[in-house]
Amino acid sequence: MDPAPIYAQTAPSFAREDTMTLTIRRLEKTDEAEWRRLWTAYLNFYESSVTEEVYATTFARLLDDARPQQNGLIALQDGRAVGLVHYIFHPHNWRVEDVCYLQDLYADPDVRGTGIGRALIEAVYDAADANGTPSVYWLTQEFNKTARHLYDRIAQVTPFIKYQR
Repeated sequence: MDPAPIYAQTAPSFAREDTMTLTIRRLEKTDEAEWRRLWTAYLNFYESSVTEEVYATTFARLLDDARPQQNGLIALQDGRAVGLVHYIFHPHNWRVEDVCYLQDLYADPDVRGTGIGRALIEAVYDAADANGTPSVYWLTQEFNKTARHLYDRIAQVTPFIKYQR
């Protein structure tokens, strides 16, 4: 696993006069507590929860180099964990190359609107490009207006409706 940041920049802070450093990198074993905090907040936003077994299994899968299709990134602002994204590469019957499903995206409420969500999506775009995967897609709930405002600027909404068993 390459510990180098996927994305790092110094950007003006919207919260104070100085600058803040944003780093986006692959999850590491030492991130488990902060990852769990962020993912729990994400699940709570969608009024969902998972079992302890799902937490443990998901984190292990995200770290497993033998499973390169399942990935997790963490966003650090001045060293503090403030966001995460999970994405999955998978085959698609209508394409030769894989596609990328951006499954979970979350930024702490106190940093929303500062570009962290966009930076996480762009980090997934970069990973998809490096993997030769031109298509990245995701779902969101209709009521998630704040996120949809961002998504409408950086991707195209599709006419598909999701059904689930």
